[in-house]
Amino acid sequence: MEREGVIAPDASQEASHDASQDANHDAGREANRDRDGNRDGNRDRIVAAAARLLSDGGPDAVSTRAVSAAAGVQPPTIYRLFGDKQGLLDAVVAYGFTEYLNSKTAEDPTDDPVEDLRTGWDQHIGLGLANPALYSLMYGGHRPGVSSPAAVTAFEMLARLIRRIAEAGRLAIPEERAAALVHAAGCGTTFTLIATPADRRDPELSRTAREAAIAAITTDAPTATAPGPAAAAVTLRAALPRTDALTAPERGLLREWLDRIADPAPTVGERTETP
Repeated sequence: MEREGVIAPDASQEASHDASQDANHDAGREANRDRDGNRDGNRDRIVAAAARLLSDGGPDAVSTRAVSAAAGVQPPTIYRLFGDKQGLLDAVVAYGFTEYLNSKTAEDPTDDPVEDLRTGWDQHIGLGLANPALYSLMYGGHRPGVSSPAAVTAFEMLARLIRRIAEAGRLAIPEERAAALVHAAGCGTTFTLIATPADRRDPELSRTAREAAIAAITTDAPTATAPGPAAAAVTLRAALPRTDALTAPERGLLREWLDRIADPAPTVGERTETP
């Protein structure tokens, strides 16, 4: 049913109305882009300002008022972009951690995963000594049971190193325990060095702690040539003498099977199995 009193616009009116809508839409998109760009610029400026304050004065210097003044923004902007002060601190830690990693010369993994673990340990200690306030926030600035995103990323890097050692048949204890032990030893050593005046630090402390941790998690078992079943068999074979879950005959049988998997080369008199 048609409505009375409604007059359809002519073609020129329709064209003018459409053009006006398009212009308004384009202007809105431009304004949104400007706001987005400003928001991105504000975020980078705020994080950089907070990182400087952290480096110069420690965590207590990173107040909302100080950061907003240093970055040239209003305090509500910080809350809008980061949610709260902890969100800002997490962003600062992630920024500082990334900057530190980027400052190091990228090195490809070597054929010796244990040696690569030594390199990773030294970099961890170096991060703490070069950026003590950042390190303290990264590993000690959260409530118990909660880790900063940057600390989680760092632990994942450590876990990958431990996995490579396991794949090489050099790991003497479960991966999770090995990663936790190295992490605990590394953090404890770093915090001890940070708390010690530079002129009183023992230059051998880090190396001694590093080698003790490595000795606790690794074995001198032959390294497997490639990741896979052979490496897993070597690792389990190395730990077999320390288990009491099997009887002596069961251990002997399992040892024979693991030896076959670890060294799959054909032997004289090897039986032929039917597929």
